[in-house]
Amino acid sequence: MNPHLDLAPEIRDALNNDQPVVALESTLITHGLPYPLSVETALAMERAVREGGAIPATIAILEGRITVGLTAEQIDQLAQRPAGTVRKCSRRDLPVAVGLGEYGATTVAGTMMVAHMADIAVFATGGIGGVHRGHPQDISADLTELGQTPVAVVCSGAKSILDLPLTLEVLETQGVPVIGYGTDTLPAFYTRSSGLPLSIRVDTPEAAARIIGAARDLRSTNGLVIAVPVSAEDELPLDAAETAIVKATEEAEAQGIYGAAVTPFVLARVAELTEGTSRSANTSLLINNALVAGQIAAALAELRR
Repeated sequence: MNPHLDLAPEIRDALNNDQPVVALESTLITHGLPYPLSVETALAMERAVREGGAIPATIAILEGRITVGLTAEQIDQLAQRPAGTVRKCSRRDLPVAVGLGEYGATTVAGTMMVAHMADIAVFATGGIGGVHRGHPQDISADLTELGQTPVAVVCSGAKSILDLPLTLEVLETQGVPVIGYGTDTLPAFYTRSSGLPLSIRVDTPEAAARIIGAARDLRSTNGLVIAVPVSAEDELPLDAAETAIVKATEEAEAQGIYGAAVTPFVLARVAELTEGTSRSANTSLLINNALVAGQIAAALAELRR
């Protein structure tokens, strides 16, 4: 085991006994949602993973230690740390946070990297990063990580503030299967469908688990995306979402906001413009994705047995 990795006792026991575990990221706790909603959502995701039949492993860096399986108290403490004291950790940032003994919250890429270290095959999140609108050279490290790290990411597609057609093209170039879970089109985060067709569809946890199991047997070095639409009752209509996203993106351009700062700014501004409807959709899909990931992890553990 990596000397910088601390596994919670429940996670260590589960992995040693081939029980299903689902990795969860921590950026939503520190950068994605306001307190206390961030903590409430993180704990609700953990409960959903358990309801699905698996054990949740929320991942973060605590004083330089990569911790797999935060306690409820640690989640709350992480959420309440002063602004600027928690590094947002993608692959490039992990050695910095570890080497300098910092606190860090893992992104999709960072969580995938740690999950793979710990031999956790399934990870649940809201939406992956992608290609930024109007800036095709600005490509999230999430896509590169999916091309080189064999972890299945259960999400609601890429964040709809991004260029979704280009994001799909990059995933195809990286050799990453994008699998619709109960859908033939790519979900658009807040909205159930982007209208972009997918060539792979599954309708049960068992079918998704068989693909993940086959990828492991084939020693695939890339990840998989399992795209789950937000529930119909909680989705933000496509027109309303697009109007808010365009306005928020234009404001970011006008204010000179770029790079890693774009996504949090636009997400927060979209929440304001939609009077909180987008945030309700976001929390709903996070919890539902955790449930589906728990079911898939449980089915994968049964398949491996």
